[in-house]
Amino acid sequence: MEKKITLTIDGREILAKPGQTILECATSMGIFIPTLCHYENTTNVGACRVCVVEVEKARSLVASCCMPISPGMVVRTNTPAVRAAQKMIVELLWSSGDHNCLTCEQNGQCELQNLVYWLKIDKPRFNIEPPGFAPDDSNTMIHRDLNKCVLCGRCIRACNEIQVNEVLDFSMRGSHAKVGPAFDENYINSSCVFCGECLQVCPTGAITYKQAKFAGRPWELNKVRTTCTYCGVGCQMDLFIKDNQIVKVMGNRDYGPPNEGSLCVKGRFGMDFISHPDRLKKPLIRRNKNEELQEATWDEAYTFIADKLSAVKKAYGPDCIAGLASARCTNEENYLFQKFLRAAIGTNNVDHCARL
Repeated sequence: MEKKITLTIDGREILAKPGQTILECATSMGIFIPTLCHYENTTNVGACRVCVVEVEKARSLVASCCMPISPGMVVRTNTPAVRAAQKMIVELLWSSGDHNCLTCEQNGQCELQNLVYWLKIDKPRFNIEPPGFAPDDSNTMIHRDLNKCVLCGRCIRACNEIQVNEVLDFSMRGSHAKVGPAFDENYINSSCVFCGECLQVCPTGAITYKQAKFAGRPWELNKVRTTCTYCGVGCQMDLFIKDNQIVKVMGNRDYGPPNEGSLCVKGRFGMDFISHPDRLKKPLIRRNKNEELQEATWDEAYTFIADKLSAVKKAYGPDCIAGLASARCTNEENYLFQKFLRAAIGTNNVDHCARL
């Protein structure tokens, strides 16, 4: 039986597993400790220091996301010293960037904005001095404004540890520090594959969906969970919809497998086909060789297909017919398709576009 560690958090004695951090223990007990740089399934770095707590006999406040528990540890998460330190940190982050919530796409779901409100800060005591970085608008999918970056490093760890693309890292020092690809390149000129993992984990408006800009505030969007149709993996994702149009797509981290909240470039950004004006909504038939395609009913289309396949099979045999299934269909639909080719047509000439 695994040995447990006894510790006290805010007067509550709890049993925890060795190796757990203070933040993990507090969260499991429903005790809220604010964080910015912490992100599950990545390395704990303690960069932002927003999660500081008091530990009895410790010389200073400690970052709860990094501090492992020990037997008999006494932790206090809500003391005047803790709140004063958290307010100072949030005010410094606020004053060192261009956090204009009026036009920011993250307004309403920004973690820094939420902390300002939770800590009851009316305005920072320091002058607001944004670094003056030029926005990166070089591609059609991701907008990057480093003036809103709080240097939490979540995008770096998500890129390097979750997707393992190793595109992002810190560069420069002090007030000139920034996050980006090697040699301070724009995304479009870097080795970025545009999976959007950095976008999903960013706690502020530093990295946002370009196509979602001015398309709807977070509270105006309806979230619909669905399965990505681009391949057979079955990635779970959330569609954010307004007026029956997809505004943006996020990976669903709550569901778990198979994708654990991650998406590829097609799953995250390739949803324009759903509402595209060129998308076919009715069957089209070219009844004669030189005629243009004409709209038809589904019954007409099925009859046309059956007659053509029957005529070809009768004239040349079943093996002159082949079928190519689609990755956008369900497994059940693809099974029926191959069954139709093998049982109804009588050929084994069937393949799948995901394998090619």
